[in-house]
Amino acid sequence: MTPPVPSDLGKLAIDRDLARVTGRRRRKWLWLAGLAAAALAGGAWYLVQPRAIAVETVPVVTIYPSQDFLVLNATGYVVAQRKAAIASKATGRLLWLGVAEGSRVKAGEIIARIDNRDVVAQAQSAQAGVVAARAALVQAQAEERDAAAQLKRNEDLLAKGFVSPATVDTARWRADRAVAGVANARAAIGVAEANARNAEVSVDYTLIRAPFDGVILSKSANVGDLVTPFSSAADSKGAVVTMADMSTLEVEADVSESSLAKIKVGQPCEVTLDALPGERFRGRISRMVPTVDRAKATVMTKVQFDAIDPRILPEMSAKVSFLSQDVTPAQQQPLTAVNPGALVTREGRSVVFLVKDGVAVEVPVIAGAKVGGLVAIAGAAKTGDKAVLKPGPELADRALVKVAPK
Repeated sequence: MTPPVPSDLGKLAIDRDLARVTGRRRRKWLWLAGLAAAALAGGAWYLVQPRAIAVETVPVVTIYPSQDFLVLNATGYVVAQRKAAIASKATGRLLWLGVAEGSRVKAGEIIARIDNRDVVAQAQSAQAGVVAARAALVQAQAEERDAAAQLKRNEDLLAKGFVSPATVDTARWRADRAVAGVANARAAIGVAEANARNAEVSVDYTLIRAPFDGVILSKSANVGDLVTPFSSAADSKGAVVTMADMSTLEVEADVSESSLAKIKVGQPCEVTLDALPGERFRGRISRMVPTVDRAKATVMTKVQFDAIDPRILPEMSAKVSFLSQDVTPAQQQPLTAVNPGALVTREGRSVVFLVKDGVAVEVPVIAGAKVGGLVAIAGAAKTGDKAVLKPGPELADRALVKVAPK
């Protein structure tokens, strides 16, 4: 006989929903535990990583010892003391131009010529007039000799009673007129020669010559242009070329009238040019214009170069340093320098720490003379590098650094 089934057997069924909730909770705690472990590992890794040291930097720069003697700075331009715009004194068509910009010419050299066929013809006519006047003198002299001989014969005949006194008077009048004719012929030669010289000068006016040794700076006219002395006619040119004597180059600098007490004529200077930034040229004040520019409250100061460099050209922008004493060529040589606070001693050596790609690189240097507020150094450091200012003892070679904002 089959035993009876208990009435509460259905209560023993498994609750599937409760099992799923329990599984989700277990997985959640596993995830949280994993995240916590990862966080702990990351924190530990971060703690063992090297820290970037915050530092201040100063630049490595180029200095010049001559700047120790600086009294005053001024700006200006290079100009030629002797400069000329060369024009023709005659009017005509420009027939030939023998120079271009940059050409070097000598004093008296012909650089251009104007069409001069008319004045050349006049000069030839004047020369022919001289020849004719000289021939007339020869004829007058012959007449004078004949008249003098005739007078002598008549005077001899008068003494013998063969001619009358009137005949002698006529001969004497003819001799006097011959003498006057010779004088007139001589004067005519003088006039003819003067006319010839005047014609030659007119021809020379059509030849444009260089007034001094120099270099052609610019060309204002071309072959075929009409050239006039004052360029008042339409479509005409005045100056044909402009030239300058490069041996007279100097710097014109404006100095504030409030600073005039700091400079004087003969004072040494140092000139730098924007076009030649790596060069420094010695000079001195040659003169000062004795008037003040009212608009700018400045005085024009002329600075003469001690030696003219062929690379120096008119109108170059210049900076003038007025010095308290003369400097030597050695004092004009560039030096690499840095703030003295960037120098430290490590293991008996003078070093600087250069910041490169976020890393402090220890660079040995040799400290030199102090120039102004900087110290000259020799070594691998170069202009433009950034050096750590006042590096502490914790700063080592290849240490990570970050530049503190200024």
